Amino acid sequence: METGEEFGPWLARQLRLAGKSQAELAEELGLTRAAVSAWITKRSVPRPTVMVEIAKALGTDLGTVHTRTTDTQAGLPVTWYHRPGYHDGGRDGGNAAAFAFDADVQVLARETCQNSLDERLAENGRPVQVRYTIHELTGGMLDAFRKAILWDDLHPHYASVSQTASHQKVGRVVDAGVRDMFEKGRLVLLRVDDYNASGLTGDDYDDGKFAAVVRRQLESLKSGRGAGGSYGLGKATLWATSALGMVLINSTLSVPHEGRTERRVIGRLELPWRSVDGEAYAGPAWLGRPDPDSPGALVARSWWADDETVASLHLTRDSDEPGTSFLIVGAHDVASLDQGTVDFDADEEDGADDDGTRDVRAMHRRLVEALGRDFWAATTGGGSRLPLLETSVRTLRNGEVLVEEEKVDPTVTQPSRTRALRAFYEGTTVDRLTEAGQVALRKVPFRLPLAGGRRGTLGTHQAVLLVTDAEDADGAPNQVHSLRGNRMTIKKAGVAGLPLGVNAFQAVLLTGHAAGDSVPFVDEAEDFLRAAEPPEHDRWGQTEELTLRWSHTAHHRISRLTTEVNSAVKELVAKPKRSAGEGGTKLRKALTVPRKTAVPRRAAGPSLPELDGLEASIGEAGEWRITAEVKLPRVEELPAMTPTVLLDVRSGSRPRLDWAELVAVDGCEIENGVLRFTPGARRAVFRGSTDVTSHPVRTALTRLVLELRAGKGE
Repeated sequence: METGEEFGPWLARQLRLAGKSQAELAEELGLTRAAVSAWITKRSVPRPTVMVEIAKALGTDLGTVHTRTTDTQAGLPVTWYHRPGYHDGGRDGGNAAAFAFDADVQVLARETCQNSLDERLAENGRPVQVRYTIHELTGGMLDAFRKAILWDDLHPHYASVSQTASHQKVGRVVDAGVRDMFEKGRLVLLRVDDYNASGLTGDDYDDGKFAAVVRRQLESLKSGRGAGGSYGLGKATLWATSALGMVLINSTLSVPHEGRTERRVIGRLELPWRSVDGEAYAGPAWLGRPDPDSPGALVARSWWADDETVASLHLTRDSDEPGTSFLIVGAHDVASLDQGTVDFDADEEDGADDDGTRDVRAMHRRLVEALGRDFWAATTGGGSRLPLLETSVRTLRNGEVLVEEEKVDPTVTQPSRTRALRAFYEGTTVDRLTEAGQVALRKVPFRLPLAGGRRGTLGTHQAVLLVTDAEDADGAPNQVHSLRGNRMTIKKAGVAGLPLGVNAFQAVLLTGHAAGDSVPFVDEAEDFLRAAEPPEHDRWGQTEELTLRWSHTAHHRISRLTTEVNSAVKELVAKPKRSAGEGGTKLRKALTVPRKTAVPRRAAGPSLPELDGLEASIGEAGEWRITAEVKLPRVEELPAMTPTVLLDVRSGSRPRLDWAELVAVDGCEIENGVLRFTPGARRAVFRGSTDVTSHPVRTALTRLVLELRAGKGE
């Protein structure tokens, strides 16, 4: 049974909800106002016989007064509160934070799973469990759900948004979501539940996890130094994935609030500015119980719902274990159209009569794929180390199972990398690969800079590189997956300039707490790499935070780490040369290798490095990702060159793109975007990705041109 709230604060709130004063309650009870005041201020508690009279005065039962684990039903009902329009006439066309991410269930999986990892209750050693439930409603179940969310009260607001939809991106999305619900008679709910997590603790308005998620933007209050998030943007993916801009929340708290832990419920709606019946509304709205402490009791706050209410809102949790359930109302997956995942062969009942953005089977597949790709390490255990995470996906239609629950198994989605990580945990790694199935380990130095723009090195953090044979299920071979404390894959990159004939491999780079809690400078490495991640947390490179806290050249330390990693990988996967004594004598005699005659050396001329190879692909964010190989002439001094990336056009000058990341891999260094080659090297390799914000058109519609320009390439 939950621990009840103290009587005084509980009674004070019930009086505010019922609109009664202390004097009025005292008069009903036939007592003095001083007696009621003593209860409120916790100087005394009423006698059991008086408790009965208090229950009658509040219109509730005696059990509610004794346990005090819920509010009485007296007072103001649950309703929607819409933020009034700004007095200065300003208007918002939607929540800008939601535009940081696409309406993509794979991005949603990455951000929400990361948030759950950050809020895991680590004290018990158990993993956080995250379950994704896709639920399509039609017919009577859809009607009942609309009634539960008070749709009749919301309809005028949606109608107003639809009238001005052509002028706003958010408005067009919302209008399409409403039309889909009514014209096709269905609504897709996507629920994200986590268990063994902290829950949305804290007050409705003061600093705390609840206010950070429900009330505020660009605020991140994470529980540990190894946390993945840092921008406070990840929660915006919930609303970005809702075509109706609506998310409902039910949280079970790890720390009691108002004496309770279970069924803390609230809803938040994100709409653009609108006018309804002559009243202007700024954008967001909240579903909750009117707060008696707010002016006119208009502002809605969270409330402690009963089992029947959470069931009607499709928010019933499986247990009383701490954690939070987020229900995305009107879920859509626009990014699935670019991935070609829509099942056009499905029958009409399965949703093939629309554009595929609400194809529940495709959503299911893409969620499983994303969880297996990005969180294989967090779901892997071995030796004395348990998994940090367990994930699963299930799909329902009107309460009936449409696709069975699928638990994401890292040994299936990433068999080679899982084998490598387990070998590290179990201490079965080797120094060099000599047999199939082995895992080689190499320590890679990561030199951390001094903060505040000071020159010098703070210390060297020893990252851990693991290399093993690749399997078909791993995806593209010869890749390095890099991660830190929360064990989410941050960076995925190929290794360029590999020797000929190497066996396909997969590599894992462990940094920060992922390399071990006792590794020197582990906290400093976590802090530095966390600051080097953009809001998408999908790479390490130059960021504004890195520049402000360290220096504008601090990201070069990451480039050097990449160079060290690639060199170590090449050394581990290169086949050892055969000694002169190897091979049969007869075979050696049968082979003759003519000696090369000396070739006169040509006089040194104005030879320049030239591009000799280029691999390019389009990344998940729509950026160009390139790996280039440069042939270096035999000259004593090699000039500096600037890699310049352009778009190929039929006429006119070629638009120049900006680099988001430029990394030296082999035979060169990069400083302020300029290539400087290693003396004596014959070939150099570098890798880069373009800045999507500099693309004038969608990447898939363009062709890439890479040039090497002498000097600084101005």
